Amino acid sequence: MAGLAIIGGTGLATLDGLEVSRREAADTPYGRPSAPLVHGRYAGAELVFLARHGEAHTLPPHRVNYRANLWALKDTGVDRVIAVASVGGISARMDPGHLVFPDQIIDYTHGRHQTFYDEEQQQFVHIDFTQPYDAALRAELLAVAGRAQVKYVSSGTYGAVQGPRFETAAEIRRMEKDGCDMVGMTGMPEAALARELKLAYACCGVISNWAAGKSSDSIHREMDTYLKQGMAQLRLLLEALLREG
Repeated sequence: MAGLAIIGGTGLATLDGLEVSRREAADTPYGRPSAPLVHGRYAGAELVFLARHGEAHTLPPHRVNYRANLWALKDTGVDRVIAVASVGGISARMDPGHLVFPDQIIDYTHGRHQTFYDEEQQQFVHIDFTQPYDAALRAELLAVAGRAQVKYVSSGTYGAVQGPRFETAAEIRRMEKDGCDMVGMTGMPEAALARELKLAYACCGVISNWAAGKSSDSIHREMDTYLKQGMAQLRLLLEALLREG
């Protein structure tokens, strides 16, 4: 499993149980990543962990330096990335407390650095983004999730929004009409940048709440309950994945 990285989102600023061998304060042509790269062993396998929002969870989604994060991981020898992200459930099958492995994404973000190829006199690249997540890595995650008997949803469309505020009920209704099954704030441009760097990238969403207008309870109260449940499922998944690897 050499070359694997975990990007931790909300609820996963640290990876409990990681036997840390070294912390790398990386620098890149695009600045510093969100946090030091943490190298170590988890469930007996080598990996690199990066806290997307910083170790103290101080970086809102629109201020994350996605280019520096992905560049630093690639530079350290990583070739596969599992991106963990807290998401809100839109479609009825997106039960809070479950994991979800999206297979499509719709980008509603703006003002973020979307590509590594945006300098003058630099040849740009049109990546094929028809299937935004790596098929082989997704298949592996789905197979392990089944064997580990975690609660999960096998597919869905991730609607990536700007944040940091949550959405209005009307925005969620629009997203549902667009075909979105879940909503999150960090899915883009992270997935596209990983494709530009030829990294095998897949998202593991932790469904932490129902999206705006989908529940009579408050989003924050639901997150207090379901994010912990989802993170427990995530740890079962990662332990099984790395033991088998």
